[in-house]
Amino acid sequence: MTHTPRNLRNIGIIAHVDAGKTTTTERILFYAGESHRIGDVSRGTARMDFDAQERKRGITISSAAITLQWNATQINLIDTPGHIDFNIEVNRSLRVLDGAVVVFDGVAGVEPQTETNWRLADRYRVPRIAFVNKLDRLGADFPRVVAMMEERLGVKAVAVQWPIGAEGDFRGVVDLLGLRALVWDLDDASRPYRVTEVPAELMATVLQQRARLVELAVEQDEAAMGAYLNGEELPAEVLRACIRKGVLAGAFVPVLAGSAFRNRGVEPLLDAIVDWLPKPGEVALPCDPRAPFAALAFKVASDDHGAMVFVRVYSGRLRRGDSLLDATTGRIERAARLYEVQAGDRIERDELVAGDIAGIVGLKDTLTGHTLCDRQHPVQLEQIGVPEPVLHVAIEPRAQADQQALAKALQVLLREDPSLRLRQDAESGQTIVSGMGELQLEVSIEKLRERFGVEVSVGRPQVACRETVSKETEVHHVHRKQNGGQGQFAELKLRIAPRGRGEGIAFENRVVGGAIPREFIPAIEAGIRRAAQSGVLAGYPCVDFVVTLLDGSHHERDSSAMAFEFAAAAAFREAAAQAGGQLLEPVMAVEVTTPAEHVGDCIGDLHRRRGMVRGQAMRGNAIVVEAHVPLARMFGYIGNLRALSSGRAQYAMQFDHYAVVPAGEMAGLVKS
Repeated sequence: MTHTPRNLRNIGIIAHVDAGKTTTTERILFYAGESHRIGDVSRGTARMDFDAQERKRGITISSAAITLQWNATQINLIDTPGHIDFNIEVNRSLRVLDGAVVVFDGVAGVEPQTETNWRLADRYRVPRIAFVNKLDRLGADFPRVVAMMEERLGVKAVAVQWPIGAEGDFRGVVDLLGLRALVWDLDDASRPYRVTEVPAELMATVLQQRARLVELAVEQDEAAMGAYLNGEELPAEVLRACIRKGVLAGAFVPVLAGSAFRNRGVEPLLDAIVDWLPKPGEVALPCDPRAPFAALAFKVASDDHGAMVFVRVYSGRLRRGDSLLDATTGRIERAARLYEVQAGDRIERDELVAGDIAGIVGLKDTLTGHTLCDRQHPVQLEQIGVPEPVLHVAIEPRAQADQQALAKALQVLLREDPSLRLRQDAESGQTIVSGMGELQLEVSIEKLRERFGVEVSVGRPQVACRETVSKETEVHHVHRKQNGGQGQFAELKLRIAPRGRGEGIAFENRVVGGAIPREFIPAIEAGIRRAAQSGVLAGYPCVDFVVTLLDGSHHERDSSAMAFEFAAAAAFREAAAQAGGQLLEPVMAVEVTTPAEHVGDCIGDLHRRRGMVRGQAMRGNAIVVEAHVPLARMFGYIGNLRALSSGRAQYAMQFDHYAVVPAGEMAGLVKS
């Protein structure tokens, strides 16, 4: 007996910062009847940006979940941040979603963070539809954005709507499937749209775009293809079903048009979510409420009442008070309370069912990426990848009495945000917080002050460099220690050689004849990896090398795993010092959008920052300059850029790769 998927959609809204993502979400809530007034990001009244810092800064910092109804369908919606510093929120949300709406700025088109989010959705095989927003703005160009999607994202982007009017005259869209015009009142766009005839001046373009849409759609269904080739006119319902198949298969991406701020195009977007994005279990793991319970924890949020773990339930049921297994830690947890999450509000539930996205209170040790399951049916779901940090700052409490409060507050922040890292500097004893960028660290420091009442002193941001080797070398090392009792002895010969950038650390064992007993080999690898955490040049982690264990010897009584681990660590440090050590620094992909009259100044400034300009292109009436720039030279860049352009230029950046630091720049990056 097969299980029919619930009439449910688990979707996310993703976009580059300032593409209108949260504004689109607020309109969705209003038209679905979930909100009785339209929230405004600029006024700090957006329902999805309920955190105090989000309202103060006017940006989304944390993903927020909410449930709404449209056309007898429940939609669990997650609004995600657009800033690269908070990309972990997009990453962990996409891991548990069944579909996504990607919002594009009608002027800027495909922007850097759009590309990053798109690749994340590719990794998790999330079906998508696209919404080209802000078509009422000067310079908006719907066909150009569709072309950019195909060129920069490598997808088949097919328009299912065509805009009526441009820029300030944008007033509606043509539904290409139904060959009808949907027009909103320019004076009061909050009223329902009117259905009218397709404007005569658009008919030729509309028919051309519809023909392309139909050709791509019928490829998804043999019967529809046969009818199409026989010259039959296919009903809109058949074409809609074909488009759904194409979306679920990833064959193409339907593109819709609108202006969320002007309340145009939102209701058809909701229809498209229901029509074309998948139900739970249609494209990912089976979703059966009768199977043993299994869920993935994808977010932890803390407040004065404790921590709430957000989960996506993949199978089974969970009732309030049930015990469950955290398969990642092996510990038994208890679900004290269950909640449906409505942005900043909670509605208590008695039971969670397969397909739900909800919150659980009472889990003591569960973190992002952990699998929760039935105690009798353990299962391990794919974890959520977390990027390595590229920036860190030293912090300390201003009052010594706050030392313990700071430690507790940092542990809460680390549980909430797995992209933050914490360590103690071995030499200075300072607390080092690492993250993905200046804004993320700034927000985290502000949380310490506002949420936990801990005032801290903060050092200058430091770049999270890496070390590597540039040539092959061999070393022979003997570890011998005798102090009266049982001694320590380990002898080994190893070779270190560079690997390609980003390939990480590898260990190979070439010992033959039992010169080193097999039970000591894991200790040798552990010693190498431990020593690599602090390189010989400047104490940064050493990466991208392979160590080959060539030979060695042991003593029947004095050799031990600990002795070989010590020997391996010392041998690695010796080898790394001889292998042409190099310092690596994070290099950012920077995109500067500037008026033409300031482009020369902007390029000159990038060159002064050791930037390498990769190209430039027109985008509307502005010029976009793409460059690779070391992160160490990007601190305070926004102030300089505004001064150079009279406040008219803007930029976006994201981590791209690690590169060797020029010899002349080493002194500024080596730890003092």
